[in-house]
Amino acid sequence: MFGSMLDYYYYTGDPTYNDVVTQALLSQVGLNDDFMPANQTKDEGNDDQGFWAMAAMSAAEQNFPNPPADQPQWLALAQAVFNSQAMRWDTTTCNGGLRWQIFTFNSGFTYKNSISNGAFFNLASRLAKYTGNQTYADWAEKSWDWINAVQLMDSSYAIFDGAGTVQNCSVINEVRWTYNAGVYLLGAATMYNYTNGSTIWEERVQGLLNATDAFFSTDGSSPGVMFEAACETIGTCNTDQLSFKAYLSRWMAASTTMAPFIYKPVMVKIRASALAAAQQCSGGTDGVTCGQKWINGATWDGTSGVGQQMSALEVIQSNLVQNSTPPFTAATGGISVGNPSAGTSGTGGTNMPGAAPVQITKAQTVSAAFLTAFLCILFGGGVIWIII
Repeated sequence: MFGSMLDYYYYTGDPTYNDVVTQALLSQVGLNDDFMPANQTKDEGNDDQGFWAMAAMSAAEQNFPNPPADQPQWLALAQAVFNSQAMRWDTTTCNGGLRWQIFTFNSGFTYKNSISNGAFFNLASRLAKYTGNQTYADWAEKSWDWINAVQLMDSSYAIFDGAGTVQNCSVINEVRWTYNAGVYLLGAATMYNYTNGSTIWEERVQGLLNATDAFFSTDGSSPGVMFEAACETIGTCNTDQLSFKAYLSRWMAASTTMAPFIYKPVMVKIRASALAAAQQCSGGTDGVTCGQKWINGATWDGTSGVGQQMSALEVIQSNLVQNSTPPFTAATGGISVGNPSAGTSGTGGTNMPGAAPVQITKAQTVSAAFLTAFLCILFGGGVIWIII
């Protein structure tokens, strides 16, 4: 959610919610400044930690106002999570990769999933771009090679949910989610940019973008509109899954800043989905409550919640990406202070057999509903102008 609010400021320049966002992010950093807070650590997964780190990375790239000098800084927070997760890279099963869960006592410890590894790949690529440090790029390459070797990504760039370590990742759970496609797309686009337009990464970016077609309707009544194929049409999406379209929207838009050659095809998908999402935000007693099923157009699907609001917010504001400042780096005016050693003395790989350290140079609950309602009102009359 706070990633969406960071994007809101980045796209609009409206600082209204900046203090809340800063307070929320800093409240979860934990004693070791690695987004492992005491109130969440025992049931926190690598994917959860990765999402907090990607939000901090966005803050650094967007030159979001820095925290107070006595607090951990955005770049250093992202580096801390990268380092702690690199120490968890587990070669005892599946020849590498991150487990879904961090601790042995949590269900999911024996599962290596694409989103945990995708967040790590995404973070590594963006740290490479921001800092210019090749070590991060090497880890991005290593992570990419692993997910392909274990066949969580197929030759058509479809990305599957994960695999169990008990079977040494030989049995693939082939469910596909929007956010897996998005997290890898932005990572690959960033590597394309970092490598100055490598043809290898160009092919990968294009392949990943083509693979997102599975998440855009071909129905004549809602052509080109994003949907969560695994659960949306049958009404089985859980609370987390209701927010997944927000991440695909966010990362598709961000990818165009790193790989401009995909701007036009991405925006065709984003614009069609934004129009449909704006129409779907027509429910509830206030008349601007957003449902999940954008493919239903103006017929509200009767659902509501933070995931639905956040997804609508993200896909609508993504139409402003072309007018935004390109992501900053340390070489192009980035103001966030880093710490390459952050996270190496905290909750890294101590519970993971065979892990080795890598050597490289608390929040108020804020509902996204009020923010999206504001945007729907703001853009309600002008959304056609924004999208066209």
